[in-house]
Amino acid sequence: MMKRSNTMMMAIALTLILTLLAGCAPKANQAGGDSNTGAAGEQANTPTNGTGSKTLTVAYSEGGQTLDPAEANDLTSDTLVLSTYDQLVTYGVKNVNGADIAATEEIKPMLAESWDVSDDQKTYTFKLRKDVKFHSGNPLNADAVVFSLDHIKNSNSGGFLYQQASIESFRKVDDATVEVKLERPNHMFLQILAMYSFSVIDPQAIEGDANEFLKTNTAGSGPFKLEKWDPSSEAVFVANDNYWQERAKLDKVVMKFMKEASSRTMLLNKGDIDLAMEIPPKDVDTLKQNNDLTVRSDASNRILYMGLNNNMKPFDNPKVRQAIEYAIPHDALLKDVMYGQAKQMKSIVASNTPGFSDKGYVYEYNLDKAKQLLKEAGYEDGFQFDFTLGSGFKDWEDAATVIQAELKKIGVTMNINKLARAQFLEQLRTGNVQAFMSKWTSFVNDPEYHLGFLVDSASSSNYVHYNNTKVNELLKQAAVETDMTKRNGMYEEIQSLINTDMPYLYMYEYNRLVAFNNDVKGYIFFPDECLRFYPISK
Repeated sequence: MMKRSNTMMMAIALTLILTLLAGCAPKANQAGGDSNTGAAGEQANTPTNGTGSKTLTVAYSEGGQTLDPAEANDLTSDTLVLSTYDQLVTYGVKNVNGADIAATEEIKPMLAESWDVSDDQKTYTFKLRKDVKFHSGNPLNADAVVFSLDHIKNSNSGGFLYQQASIESFRKVDDATVEVKLERPNHMFLQILAMYSFSVIDPQAIEGDANEFLKTNTAGSGPFKLEKWDPSSEAVFVANDNYWQERAKLDKVVMKFMKEASSRTMLLNKGDIDLAMEIPPKDVDTLKQNNDLTVRSDASNRILYMGLNNNMKPFDNPKVRQAIEYAIPHDALLKDVMYGQAKQMKSIVASNTPGFSDKGYVYEYNLDKAKQLLKEAGYEDGFQFDFTLGSGFKDWEDAATVIQAELKKIGVTMNINKLARAQFLEQLRTGNVQAFMSKWTSFVNDPEYHLGFLVDSASSSNYVHYNNTKVNELLKQAAVETDMTKRNGMYEEIQSLINTDMPYLYMYEYNRLVAFNNDVKGYIFFPDECLRFYPISK
């Protein structure tokens, strides 16, 4: 998810970079993003270049897949949505050691100016702001909210979030009031509602089939209007002059799409772009030597793990799984693979998640202990197994190679089978992969979201087929417990049980790496790792 140094290759690389910067002709959204809103035409008086224009140029690796809030499921698509849409509620912001990060536990009003919650915690009544207009000029009202909830309910990608929110029904009370009923009390409900997937859509701006229209057009009320989206080259936003909050500090945002990380790093170092996403860990030290740049390395809740199929021998034996964990050289992974831009995992839940606990994690690099456990499990002479490695992520391949060498020392042969990303994901869905490596990011910074997907025996994402009756029961109890202290106590017990069973092997917790010119201000780190352009200035 290597190196050539002759003059000809340098010339070719320079030509490609200049081509990227020049951009390509509009394609998917050349009509201006906001159909019927005149995103391009209405912005004739907005400064987008020339003296006095405040333009931010940002580099991403990919161009995105869709503009539909309910179907967005990649970093670029999510960012496109957040720039052009608003949600009913949003997250607060806190300063930690001088860095601004989202306070996901603090829910603040956005399109909903207030809300009431019933005594049984199952009915939420939202009062909408009356001064909000969509990019089209249409007023935002309860009909739009109901349409948007219905849209995500029936979506392919965001539908699972709708289910996670435990929504039973929703209805318009009046033009400025919406009522949402839950199947059960859900402490994550408002956090989920703040996600980009629950953006409020202007139904009157949609032409024809909503699903088709929203793939390549926006219909939001957000701080920016989409002027252009060409997934092969760039996206361009211009500030929404009629935004219901203060106008964005930036006049224009240009997102450049370039696959090669080295290109993003080089252009940032030269000052040709203002901000680069997805910085490789190996480039951090080089960028830090540039006094004109700021490098943000924020602890995320994105984890990398090795999954072991608990239904397949020899990984049906917990002692075998424990033995392998003792053979993981965590220091080498952090230093040689991640260049210090990661942290050792000690739970399946990331350490900066509320409710995290490393209780029961007793493992350290100890090959003798690993051999002892293998002997107790009946594998004194070792064994071999097939490890499926998906393409696209260099650190996965490097980590797998390091682990392969260590396991050889305890008599275990790890056969690495590389697959293209799409094929790898298809194999995972069959449930018949013996061992694999994968990452997980909890967009909702809560243990229930994290654990519910990875260790609940009923979860479709539980590819290791882990099934612990006690864990399942505790997850059900925690889901409806409204007392945070009691709930976190249950999560601690769950994590202790998992650390004993070790259905997953722990690799590391990623840092989110972003670098930008010193004149860029207002960057805020969010758990979903998406960039919000609205608070940024230059």
